[in-house]
Amino acid sequence: MGGFFGVASKNDCSLDLFFGVDYHSHLGTRRGGIAILDKNGKFLRSIHNIQNSPFRTKFEKDIDEMHGNLGIGCISDFEPQPLLVHSHLGSYAITTVGIVTNKKELEDEILADGHTHFLEMSGGETNQTELIVALINQKDSIPEGIKYVQEKIKGSMSMLIMTDKGIYAARDKLGRTPIQIGKKEGAYCASFENFAYVNLGYTDHHELGPAEIVFMTSDGIEIIQQPGKEMKICTFLWIYYGYPTASYEGVNVESMRYNCGKYLAMRDKGSVTPDAVAGVPDSGTAHAVGYANESGIPFTRPFIKYTPTWPRSFMPTSQDQRNLIAHMKLIPVQPLIKDKKLLLIDDSIVRGTQLRETTDFLYQSGAKEVHIRPACPPLVFGCKYLNFSRSNSEMDLITRRVIKQLEGDNVSDETLQKYCDPDTQEYANMLEEIRKQLHFTSLRFHRLDDMLDSVGIDHCKMCTYCWNGKE
Repeated sequence: MGGFFGVASKNDCSLDLFFGVDYHSHLGTRRGGIAILDKNGKFLRSIHNIQNSPFRTKFEKDIDEMHGNLGIGCISDFEPQPLLVHSHLGSYAITTVGIVTNKKELEDEILADGHTHFLEMSGGETNQTELIVALINQKDSIPEGIKYVQEKIKGSMSMLIMTDKGIYAARDKLGRTPIQIGKKEGAYCASFENFAYVNLGYTDHHELGPAEIVFMTSDGIEIIQQPGKEMKICTFLWIYYGYPTASYEGVNVESMRYNCGKYLAMRDKGSVTPDAVAGVPDSGTAHAVGYANESGIPFTRPFIKYTPTWPRSFMPTSQDQRNLIAHMKLIPVQPLIKDKKLLLIDDSIVRGTQLRETTDFLYQSGAKEVHIRPACPPLVFGCKYLNFSRSNSEMDLITRRVIKQLEGDNVSDETLQKYCDPDTQEYANMLEEIRKQLHFTSLRFHRLDDMLDSVGIDHCKMCTYCWNGKE
């Protein structure tokens, strides 16, 4: 995924930038970077690998030496950022969040025009942010360049661009990811997650709408492009990616997760009688609290995540390594497991390997039953709009493997839709096969309509592509 933070201040912004970026560490695991415009008008930049050390430890020394009134920074799960650029548009720094799914097409188009090249390579590929720079630089101004990016790319792209005068903040065309502006005396900030600026003294000032572009200085913001009417914000931000204290479109993440659990409990309606409800830490915990509150079944923590040293399980590139970390970081609480019937809520089931190992782990620890309630519907389609996962194929999804097992190769779109509909026999067959393969006592996914109701905003404003394949 990734996240970013920018500051325009009448005073030195370095500490606000440092802490604001650090608060986005839950959104990425590979690279961290900051860029500051110093008092002499010089752009300073630092980028570090944060795979094995947290952002704070890598940037503590840098921030002591980098001072200025304007700054941007990011946590990136893929390419090194921010980039420093010098072009006919002047000098600027840029950081982005999103994915360009027509990247090769755009690269070929740009290179065919001649008089340009790409310098930054990430994992053997063109740095996506540099591709965005190449598109911006085809226009006569940065705002026109941003609009051009919004028109040309497939996928999504939100960005912060720092010039010597201020910072442009631009939300992607359909608002799949958020940008929020905070305000305090003498300073404004732009942030992916609005909670990131609360402890720095900022208050909510303005949430950008889809395709909206603003120019931010220490005196305020100027709207360069009004927001579009159509929005498709990523619903998975509430389900999993978002930090509990964050809010998008006025809806708090933690509150939404309570609602999620509530709707799951309402669907169960006493069909199962577990002794306790638990969440897979940490993303499943709030959903489980909501289920417990609605059902009256006690909430417990039968295993605890060892957080001092173990990072998020999806961090390593290797699936085997991710599975190992997922296992190693969960410590059982034996008295809460032995001879208990447990209902376990996780944010989702992707490949299924980690949850199967967790379930087997609970059985080995003495659990009688393990009922699974994912907080979202079955994932049937790979995300085209965000750097959601490192899956190379939709066949990494357990749903697609099971559908292939049941239907064979070359499954039609019409047939896939049957597996997305919780009221069909195909859907029921898929669930039963997943249940058997992953060793669950019972399995009930969240229904799409219930999940969207849990958010509480207009359903048509939320992206549901990964669950139903609808654009």
